[in-house]
Amino acid sequence: MTEWITVETADGPMRVYAARPDAPADRAVVVLQEAFGVNDHIQDIARRFAARGFLALAPDLFHRTGVATLGYDQHAEAMPLIGAIGPDAIVTDVGAVADHLSGVEGVSADRTAVVGFCFGGRAAFTAATAIPGLAATVVFYGPGIAAGPHAVLDRAGTIDAPMLLHVGAEDPTIPADQVKAIDAALQDAGADFDQHVYEDAGHAFACDARPHMHRSGAAETAWERTHAFLDRHLPSAAAEAR
Repeated sequence: MTEWITVETADGPMRVYAARPDAPADRAVVVLQEAFGVNDHIQDIARRFAARGFLALAPDLFHRTGVATLGYDQHAEAMPLIGAIGPDAIVTDVGAVADHLSGVEGVSADRTAVVGFCFGGRAAFTAATAIPGLAATVVFYGPGIAAGPHAVLDRAGTIDAPMLLHVGAEDPTIPADQVKAIDAALQDAGADFDQHVYEDAGHAFACDARPHMHRSGAAETAWERTHAFLDRHLPSAAAEAR
């Protein structure tokens, strides 16, 4: 089942796309949008997680602007929107979703993962630095973590959840020096993490809604790793019973 719900934040109400599995969920994934909003692609990802037994919630991180979604050809319009969303706003919004999960849905933080794509990758990393007790975090090609006005790499020491990162070797938004800086900071922080770099893949390589950017081989491997990672850190009740 899918529906739009409303979650209250300190900055006002926020729409959240909810995809629910057939059976009651005992684990959740917060799906964080690309720079284009909670569009058909992000909703599809939420539904895919629901098919795997997760309650998937995709918050509209544009709720302060009045913009719902943008087309993939509206990159110029998207950039100032995501540039206006700093760490405090991200933590407010993801924290509100986590509170909703624990207070309304009965899914605690230690049964919740955060998975983000593009801008949402930065948002997922940011949330992991400030929301304690999460089960896991997955970052798909998140620019702006190591450099830029909202960089949060200096907060790596506060991350307490296992983290999986996927980066395209040809991604101009996350150059090799930033990939190395992320590796170094997480290692220095003693974080439990794996960062995978995919050869011949650029930005948004896992986005099958953008055929010119999608790289099927890298995407398939990244998703296989993601599902294995989440199943390891958030096993279903049935798996735990075995």
